[in-house]
Amino acid sequence: MSYSVVGQPVPRIDNTGKVTGDARYTADVLLPGTLWAKTLRSPYSHARIERIDAARAANAPGVRAVLTGNDVRGIIYGRRYRDISVLAQDKVRFMGERVAAVAADTLEQAEAALELIEVDYEELPAVFDPLEAIKDGAPIIHPDLNSYKGLPEKFAKPTNEFVRNVFTRGDVAVGFAEADVIVENTFTVARVHQAFLEPHCCLVWIDEQGRIQMWSPCKVPQGLKESMCEAFDIPSEKIRVNPVAIGGDFGGKGAPFDEPICLLLARRTGRPVKMVMEYREEFIAGAPRHGGVIRLKTGVRRDGTIVAHQMEAYLDAGAYGGFRPGAVVGGIAHGAGCYRAKHALISTSRVYTNNLPGGQMRAPGEPQGFFAAESHIDCVARKIGMDPAQFRMKNLMEEGDLTLTGGHYRGIRAKETLAAALKAADYDGPKAKNTGRGVAMGYRGPGGGNTALKISLRPDGAIVIHTGLFEQGTGTYTTLRQIAAEELLCAPEEIQIDTLDTDYGVPFDSGIGGSRGTRVASGAAYRAAVDAREKLLALAEKLLGWAKSDIALAGADLVHKKTKRRQPWPELLRRVGRAITGEAVNRDDDHSPVTAFAAQVAEVSVDPDTGAVTLRKLTTAHDTGVIMNPIGHQGQIDGGVVQGLGYGLIEHLPVQDGRVQVAHFGEYKIPTICDVPPLKTVLLSSEDGLGPYKVKGIGENPISPVAPAIANAIEDAVGVRIRDLPLSAEKVYAALRAKNTKD
Repeated sequence: MSYSVVGQPVPRIDNTGKVTGDARYTADVLLPGTLWAKTLRSPYSHARIERIDAARAANAPGVRAVLTGNDVRGIIYGRRYRDISVLAQDKVRFMGERVAAVAADTLEQAEAALELIEVDYEELPAVFDPLEAIKDGAPIIHPDLNSYKGLPEKFAKPTNEFVRNVFTRGDVAVGFAEADVIVENTFTVARVHQAFLEPHCCLVWIDEQGRIQMWSPCKVPQGLKESMCEAFDIPSEKIRVNPVAIGGDFGGKGAPFDEPICLLLARRTGRPVKMVMEYREEFIAGAPRHGGVIRLKTGVRRDGTIVAHQMEAYLDAGAYGGFRPGAVVGGIAHGAGCYRAKHALISTSRVYTNNLPGGQMRAPGEPQGFFAAESHIDCVARKIGMDPAQFRMKNLMEEGDLTLTGGHYRGIRAKETLAAALKAADYDGPKAKNTGRGVAMGYRGPGGGNTALKISLRPDGAIVIHTGLFEQGTGTYTTLRQIAAEELLCAPEEIQIDTLDTDYGVPFDSGIGGSRGTRVASGAAYRAAVDAREKLLALAEKLLGWAKSDIALAGADLVHKKTKRRQPWPELLRRVGRAITGEAVNRDDDHSPVTAFAAQVAEVSVDPDTGAVTLRKLTTAHDTGVIMNPIGHQGQIDGGVVQGLGYGLIEHLPVQDGRVQVAHFGEYKIPTICDVPPLKTVLLSSEDGLGPYKVKGIGENPISPVAPAIANAIEDAVGVRIRDLPLSAEKVYAALRAKNTKD
C-alpha cells in the first residue's frame, strides 16, 4: 500500500527546541521559594543503623527540613514491585543507599548540612555475587520479602532469589542422552549505566489547593502518578504530573526515583522542593542494566541438529528490585536463542545482593541473554567443525515453530534475515591476518500497552494532537504528526503537538518503552484522526447538504468530488462556534503475534601483541514492517548498534565488594564518534506487521546481537574465546598468552 506522508523522511518535530535551548527540562523549572534537597548515603554495603542524630543539621543555616528513616516508616514504593525504602529504615542494604534527606534554601547549604548528620552503623555480613547469594547460609537481604506488593509468588522461607521463571519443553535429560556432543559454557555479563545526559531529577510542590504538582523526566507519567498514589495512599485526583522534556532515557526513567523524598520534604516545609542527582550519585545508585551469570548447555547431533538446550540465568538485582516496571526481566528468556530444539529447559532468576540496585535499560535482559546464547552457539558449531553461520541456518526457527520459551509468532523470517546480513557483509570473502568475522542473531516483538489521545480541528484552522506521551527521544511526536497528516490529508508541519499533564481526562497511558511506541501510539493516532475526519464530514453534510460520500479533504478545504466546489472547513467550524475533536484509546496486549529478527556481522582486527580489538565494520539486517519514517528508523538502528558496541567493547560499571569503582565520565567510558566503524544496514520490509500501518518495533532489536557478533569475530580472528564482558584488550591479551603457552 502506498502512502503520502507515512513512510516519508520527515524531520523530528522536537529538534529545534533541543538545539536552541528552548526545550524545558525538569532542572529548568524553578518555582518561587524552591528549596534544594540532597541525600546522605550509606558508606556500608550492609549494616544496621544503631543511631542517627540530625539535630545539628536541622539547625544549620538555610535548612528547612531534615528526614531520616524514622520519618518514613511504612512507606515502601516501586513501579509495580514495591520493595524500596524511601530512606533506609533500621538497616542499609547497599553502599550508596539513602539514609537521610535535607531541604535547604541553597544547594550548598543542603550539602553542608549533610556533613552534620551523625550515623552509627553496625556492619553486617554482605553478599555480592548472585550465585553466592542463593546458597544456603547466605545473608538474607530482605527477610520480609513476602510482604512486598507485586511479588510474583510467596516463598515458604526467606530467600534472595525473589523471581524465578522456568520454561520447559520435552525432557532435557532425554535430549542430552540422544546427543552426540554436549557443550557447556558459563558467561558473565557486565553492569552498565544508561549514560543519559540528564541525571535523575524531580521537583514537587503542593499548591494552594493542596494538590501535589510534580515535574519529572519519568517517561511514564501516568505510571509515576499511580505509583505515588499507591505508596502514599493518595487519591488519584490529588496528584498531577506536568510535562517536561526528557534528556535521555534508554529505559532508565520508567519508575519513581527521588520523587517520594521530595514529596515528603514539600509536605514538611510547605515549599517546592527540587532534587537533581550528581552523576557521581548516578553511578553509585542509579539503577543500571543488570549484571549477572548465565550458564548454557547444548546437545547436538553430528549433523548439527540441536536436540537439547538448557539455560540458567542469574541476574544481579542488587539491593532492591523496584526500580523498573515489574519484578520480572522478561527479555533474558528471549536470549535463550532463536533456534529449534526438541528438548529445552530455560530458567531465569533475579537475585538480591548487596550491590547497587539494577534497573531497566534498552532491551532489558536481551543483550545479556543474547551475548551468552549467541557466543555459546558459535562454540557449539566450532566443536562439531561446522561453520557458525551454517549451523545457525540449519537450526533457526521457521514458520510454525515455537520459541524455546513457548512463544508463537507468524511470519518468521529468521533465515532470510541472516542470509541478507551474510551477503551484505561478504561473510565468506577473503580476510587479512588477525581479522575475523562473527555473526549473531536476535529477535524482539513490539510491546503492548494503552495509549489514549485526542485530535482537535479548530475554527482558526489549527490541527492539534493532544497526548499524554512524553517524548523521550525516539521521535514519537513526529510519527503522530505523520499519521494525523496522512488521514487528514495535510502536511505534517501543519499539525501541532500539545503535551498534556496527567489531568487530561483520558484513560491510563503506558508511556513510551518496550518498543511499543509506534505500535500502540500509531493505532491511537489513526483512530483519533479518522474519528475527527468523520465528524467533520458529518458536519459538512449537515451544513452544506453534500453527501458524505461526495466529500474529500484537501488540506484546509473540503472538496465536492463531483462539482469540485471547495469549502474551507475552518469556516464551517466558525459557523457553529466550536472545534471538532476526535478521540481514541488503543489497547494492545503485551504479547505480539509478530516478532522481528535481527542479524549482525561484525568484522574485527586484533593486535596479537596488545590484545586491542578494532571493530572494522558492522553489518546489520532487520526484518521490519512498514517503516513510518526512514530517518527515525535508521536513527534507532544506528543508536542501538553504537550502544551495543559500548556494551561489547568499552562499558563497565565495576563494583568491588559493593563499592562502585567509577565516579564520572572520565572513568566510565562510552563510545565516541571515533569508536564507530562504517555501519551497513539491510532492511527486509514487509506488510506483516501490526496496527493500521503494519508496523514492527525497531528501538531495541539493534542492540542485542552486537556484543556476541564481536566476541565471535575475535575468536575467528585469533582463536580465543572471551566469556565475560566487556571484551577488553586486557582480556584478549591474557587469553592469547594462555593460548600461546598451551600451544
